[in-house]
Amino acid sequence: MTVRFGLLGAGRIGKVHAKAVASNPKARLVAVADAMESAARDLAATYGAEARGIDEIEKAADIDAVIICTPTDTHADLIERFARAGKAIFCEKPIDLDVSRVKDCLAVVEETGATLMVGFNRRFDPHFAAVRKAIDDGAIGAVEMVTITSRDPGAPPVDYIKRSGGIFRDMTIHDFDMARFLLGEDPVSVSAHASVLVDKAIGEAGDFDSVSVILATASGKQCVISNSRRATYGYDQRIEVHGSKGMVAAENQRPVSIEMANASGYTRPPLHDFFMTRYTEAYANEIASFIEAMSNGGKAAPSGRDGLIALMLADAALQSAKEGRAVRIAPVA
Repeated sequence: MTVRFGLLGAGRIGKVHAKAVASNPKARLVAVADAMESAARDLAATYGAEARGIDEIEKAADIDAVIICTPTDTHADLIERFARAGKAIFCEKPIDLDVSRVKDCLAVVEETGATLMVGFNRRFDPHFAAVRKAIDDGAIGAVEMVTITSRDPGAPPVDYIKRSGGIFRDMTIHDFDMARFLLGEDPVSVSAHASVLVDKAIGEAGDFDSVSVILATASGKQCVISNSRRATYGYDQRIEVHGSKGMVAAENQRPVSIEMANASGYTRPPLHDFFMTRYTEAYANEIASFIEAMSNGGKAAPSGRDGLIALMLADAALQSAKEGRAVRIAPVA
């Protein structure tokens, strides 16, 4: 089975997904839509696809699935629209910035029986997936504590900050999903601290740039998350899982993994400096997983429910940071 895709959004993440589809022998990019017609035409031409409008893609008999890479405030509407059109849906996170709107959207997905996968790509990073496998294999015993470090080389523009939903919904949300992926349980309590240490303009925009979060599960497992919008040494992405029998960790990755030694000492090349180069394999792997779920009738994951829980954790973290107290999380059915 060849899965035929329509791509909605020809920006930088749309280009990443277009490449992933085009490089997969079980998939074909059929059409690209974008508010900027020239961007859609250029990206479509790169992969032998057509530039079409969203209405055309919705009604097209030659398209099985869509990848939604449009602005966040369009995601829920597009998910509902294409669920009703009978298309499978891959949507970049988040589904929406409002929990109630996400729940309404997921009700439509449930009602229509549509396939929906949310783009938490880090689950598909080979290094992080290997950590999860070590846990599943029992190599470190029962998981007790997880540590996630995620720091960007630099902050995004303030205009982006203002519409992003804030650091917890925009940046830490990836780490909330990774925490659940590694803990094997949903957190029931969130305690967060947040500061503005990098750029006062971020604070003036109503956001933070430096945050620390502690998650706790009902059984007592803990996860500590460290986020910063500034890492002068590169894109800092590390995880460590401590268990009853040992520990497993995934270290930072570099474009070239070498080490040089001379009279000045030992040196290694710098880290990746951008998420699209650090997670190239992860993006390809997640699209492959989506295709596999469609082809074999399996369940696509991360699911809409995963997206909802990550957003609820982000909202709880923001509340915790503002109120200076731990916030309890209600279970999600």
